[in-house]
Amino acid sequence: MKIWKQTVLSILLVVAAFAGWIYFYPGAGDVLARYGIDVFKVAAVDEGAGGAPAAGGPPGGRGGFSRAALVVVSEARTGIVNDRLTAIGTGHAVRTVSVRPLVAGQIAEIPVSSGAHVNAGDVIIRLDSSEEELAVERSRLAAEDAERKANRLGSLAEQRAISSVEADNARSELETARVALKEAELDLARRTVTAPITGSLGILSVNAGDYITTSTDITTIDDRSDILVEYYVPERFAASMTVGKPVSVTAIARPGETFGGAITAVDNRVDEASRTLRAQALVSNERDLLRADMSFEVEMRFEGESYPSVDPLAIQWDSDGPYVWRVIDGKAGRVAIAIVQRNADRVLVKADIAEGDAIVVEGVQSVREGGEVRVAGAPQANGPVPPSGGERSANAPKGRPTAEDGGQRREADS
Repeated sequence: MKIWKQTVLSILLVVAAFAGWIYFYPGAGDVLARYGIDVFKVAAVDEGAGGAPAAGGPPGGRGGFSRAALVVVSEARTGIVNDRLTAIGTGHAVRTVSVRPLVAGQIAEIPVSSGAHVNAGDVIIRLDSSEEELAVERSRLAAEDAERKANRLGSLAEQRAISSVEADNARSELETARVALKEAELDLARRTVTAPITGSLGILSVNAGDYITTSTDITTIDDRSDILVEYYVPERFAASMTVGKPVSVTAIARPGETFGGAITAVDNRVDEASRTLRAQALVSNERDLLRADMSFEVEMRFEGESYPSVDPLAIQWDSDGPYVWRVIDGKAGRVAIAIVQRNADRVLVKADIAEGDAIVVEGVQSVREGGEVRVAGAPQANGPVPPSGGERSANAPKGRPTAEDGGQRREADS
């Protein structure tokens, strides 16, 4: 085959492919319009009507480049950015004490059981105190003897039978004996381990007869009348985190049950690694349903700035960024947007969009800048309402599709 024939054939193939792309690709007109090629100026006409559009609707058909694209719209609304914060936190008892003995010794008695509720001062463990009891008795006898001696010498000193120095020495011995008695009583008291706070005991790690030292952990006591929930929030909420701000807390173990609380402390700096801010909230636990180290879902609400919100399906992307199609007076216009916040059902955007604007959510592939659109479900401005149930227009020629056919060809009834 000669070169010129190959060239002509190649050109024909390219032209045919280009025409097929325009015919079958709904967004071809929009792509060409960006390059200044407005192929949609070609009006869709019916071959058998001498250029007049078929009755009952606007010109249609894929090959006719319909100017009125059928779309579904959704009204733009107004939403508040960052209106809710949800974080996962860990609960702690408002006070927790690890119980250890002050002296070493053998356990003689454990009058409480694991998990019991105790008040401050209640006995948890008694150590063997035989030697300490004897020491107290000796000290008491020595103190009584020193007191009698001091009284006798004091009377003699008043009668000038002895010197005042002897009486003073006797009084000093009495004070020393009294101090020794207090020391013995203190040693005896330390053989009893008591609860330092009111709360609930943990599991006891010792038994009667065990020998324990000052480093032995006997148990822990949790005051869980309130639960302190510690959680972390993104740094963008730092300015909104203030002491006293209310929070709503839900225990992961008790879904559907909400507990109220308030922020009690906010850290003074943002964690450099995670870019989060630590906070603590105090939650009332009057019914004793919550426990330390439980996981909680913390929810806080803020009053942020208002932004337009659109349906997520309306957002389109290209090389210039995100945008939406807005319908005004039956024509579509492209509006560039900046996404502020994504929610489950709406997207908050920064754009020149007012509340109530009609935003295209379906049929965006067939929309072009300034092009006419037909909103699904809206009454038509011109012409009668299209017949329902698939009926053809009375004026439409046989063998050609009408606007009601949606551009799909149908063989005429013979």
